Amino acid sequence: MNLDDDLAAAVGRVWTDTAPWEFITELTALGGRMGASAGEERAADLVADAFDERGLERVRRQSFDAPAWRRGGTELRVTAPAERAFDAIALPYSPAGDAAGELVDVGYGTPEEIDAVDVEGKVAVASTTTPSESRFIHRMEKFGTAAEAGADAFVFVNHVPGQLPPTGSLTFGEEAAIPAVGVSKETGAWLTEYADEGGEIDLSVDAETVPDESQNVLAHTGPRTDEYVLVLAHYDGHDIAEGALDNGCGVATLLAAASVLSAADLDIGVRFAAVGCEETGLLGSEHLAATTDLDTVKAVVNLDGAGRFRDLVAMTHTSEATARTARRVADRTRQPIAVHEEPHPFSDQWPFVRRGVASLQFHSDSGERGRGWGHTHADTRDKVDDRCIREHGVLAALLVRELADEATDVPVLDPYELEEAFRNAEFEPGMKAAGLWPEGWE
Repeated sequence: MNLDDDLAAAVGRVWTDTAPWEFITELTALGGRMGASAGEERAADLVADAFDERGLERVRRQSFDAPAWRRGGTELRVTAPAERAFDAIALPYSPAGDAAGELVDVGYGTPEEIDAVDVEGKVAVASTTTPSESRFIHRMEKFGTAAEAGADAFVFVNHVPGQLPPTGSLTFGEEAAIPAVGVSKETGAWLTEYADEGGEIDLSVDAETVPDESQNVLAHTGPRTDEYVLVLAHYDGHDIAEGALDNGCGVATLLAAASVLSAADLDIGVRFAAVGCEETGLLGSEHLAATTDLDTVKAVVNLDGAGRFRDLVAMTHTSEATARTARRVADRTRQPIAVHEEPHPFSDQWPFVRRGVASLQFHSDSGERGRGWGHTHADTRDKVDDRCIREHGVLAALLVRELADEATDVPVLDPYELEEAFRNAEFEPGMKAAGLWPEGWE
């Protein structure tokens, strides 16, 4: 790939830059940065300063109303066939309340597994992972399917060892219907064994959801044109962890890409958005999409998941144009990028995809199913390899430059093809159970 001198120099600087590690260090030192919290607000200040340091223009905050879920204590006790207490943590938007009843092991929590057993009035226990022969089934789908089937409570069991109870939102911004908690793999092994023996538990969750405020951090580079490319990454995390991988690496990748693009000769402008409240329901990107003239957005590039692991994946959400662009960048740089064209609704591209904007999500693959350390208190800075951030930042910048080329045609998404793609990927039942299926797709 031929680069002009200024752009080549910017790529070279990023390749050896210590800034990604320094940013990750400052971000993770803040501790938890739950959506609509003081920690998230401090992280927004850090991101705004980083935008300024990279020479971006029009750095500003976009505030929006957001529900703040606040965690209290959680108690989980097996009452039969033995008396035992186990550690558990409530999942965001779990309501406060008590539940008691029979344990039911629903395996991976696929719709078929939940349909095959009677969960009504009982406590459903499901794994965080999904069998390799199945599409990945998100936590919201598992929870929504169990709640719709009449479960009184939901227990989410980590598949990663290490006494790591997982967290993760149950809904897109509303208090959930039934209490739900995360437990470690080790605790889950006991619970499924007790379930086989007709075991019962008492569960108590203390939590509340209250009105509050969050913010997106916005910036710009390149010419002031009517049309532009929008680059996103969420900077919020959970309250139990540093959030180094999810999504500290992604927002650090965005900053690395911004360093390159600020030196590029662009045909159209590029706007950057570090969005808040992704972990609690894509609230920042939803507000951004709702307040943006989407006719001016040529394409969206979402960096949720970039920079975590070595292997880069471009998820193109039925857009042939963004898929072609990703393959072109891979070919020209001789850097492998796996392209997955099927859509999914569980990251910040979704509010834009749903409205027809061609989008691409850069993710990175560890070769393992599930989140690994993500959404646990083990998501810490020591897991980060900033070489991945630098490399993915350069590749993201080159891809955005291609999309910002006036010669690159990026059509809007066909709503009928998009709907059909979600149905073909078997998302419809789970999205309906989670309340995510768009009304116009009935």
